[in-house]
Amino acid sequence: MRLKESLLRSNTFFIIWALVASFGAYFCMYAFRKPFNAGLYNGLEVWDISYKAILIISQVAGYTLSKFAGIKIISELKPGSRVPLVIGLILFAETALLLFGLVPYPYNFIFLFFNGLPLGMVWGVVFSFLEGRKFTEMLAMGLNISVVVASGILKTTYIEIHTLLPGISEFWMPFLMGLLFLPLFFLFVWMLSVIPEPTLEDIKLRTERLPMTKQDKRLVMKQLGLPIICLVIFYATLVVVRDFRDNFTIEIWNEIDAGWGSSVLTTTEMITGVIVLAVIGSLAFVRDNVLGFRLTNLILFTGMCLIGLSTFLFERNLINGFFWMLLIGLGMFLAYTVLQTVVFDRMIALFRVKANAGFFVYICESIGYLGSVGLLLYKEFFMKDLSWSKVLMQFSYVQFGVGLLLLTLSNIYFERYRTGKNRRESNSTMAVT
Repeated sequence: MRLKESLLRSNTFFIIWALVASFGAYFCMYAFRKPFNAGLYNGLEVWDISYKAILIISQVAGYTLSKFAGIKIISELKPGSRVPLVIGLILFAETALLLFGLVPYPYNFIFLFFNGLPLGMVWGVVFSFLEGRKFTEMLAMGLNISVVVASGILKTTYIEIHTLLPGISEFWMPFLMGLLFLPLFFLFVWMLSVIPEPTLEDIKLRTERLPMTKQDKRLVMKQLGLPIICLVIFYATLVVVRDFRDNFTIEIWNEIDAGWGSSVLTTTEMITGVIVLAVIGSLAFVRDNVLGFRLTNLILFTGMCLIGLSTFLFERNLINGFFWMLLIGLGMFLAYTVLQTVVFDRMIALFRVKANAGFFVYICESIGYLGSVGLLLYKEFFMKDLSWSKVLMQFSYVQFGVGLLLLTLSNIYFERYRTGKNRRESNSTMAVT
């Protein structure tokens, strides 16, 4: 009780506490999801497909189903159910990793499907503690940074631990990594649990966030369906390319720089994390929701330009592989994290709709990860002769072109809707007067 009172009295203490809690909880989630990607599983195949690709497809398939389930579960989640749900999700995922180690190849891939099945909802639970506040952008920086840096740091950790303990097989390493981070995860979830609910000032500035009903969902899609569909497709392209780059980063680095070291995985993601932190954190100081919403869209456009331009320069040998991976990652994560944690939060506050960000994000992510599975399958069956880096370059160009088009369409609609809404409210006020 005293701790909650202290968090309410001091904005600085509250922001630091929420940042650490959200960063730590979501960072730890990645320890149950991503480290197995650092394994190569050399020489292992099933149905003439590399076993690593099968493992990734299995986990992403489970993760995708989790996102579809999250459209309902996260959008309707009540505050009192957050902590039991997130703990249950992680314990389920770790149990699946245990079975992945126990069951022999080639039958253990199914357990990565069950590992991914709960993990897709962890983000929604964590963000539900943070959204709808005057400092949401600043609070969400913990989540943003963890999304950017966790995979690289955990893969480096995986490689270092596997080097120190070479006797542990690649099938047992994922369970070991999860076990190491489980106590920390419990600590950060406790920290989340003591975060106070939004204040009256938060509700006035950003609109109250309530569990959504079926009617709420139908109404908001009727009002803003077209631009939301544009953002869903845009987000889907981001998830596909970001996930491909992340899942096969070892193979890509082997192609573009034969002498690379494991530390580069952390270096590129840490630089990206600092920049994303500065850009998104600064949005918290923008009180005006119109300006804030426009700035978030400007960041999305900037991210797309970074992806297209860096790929063009790398293809013509004007920059090296390090700067390409750095800049393409920066463009992706700028756009991805802004759309995931800021755009929908600002949209709700600007248009005063009864909704929560989880509903929109989980629509986006469910379609995005479905596309990610499709890309993996397409690569295995129809693009076997292309290198991993060539595939990434081709899809980066597609994302650049399609992304700019979709962002333009959604922004035109949002501006027209906002102008029409203001006009209707003005006419209504005049009629009453």
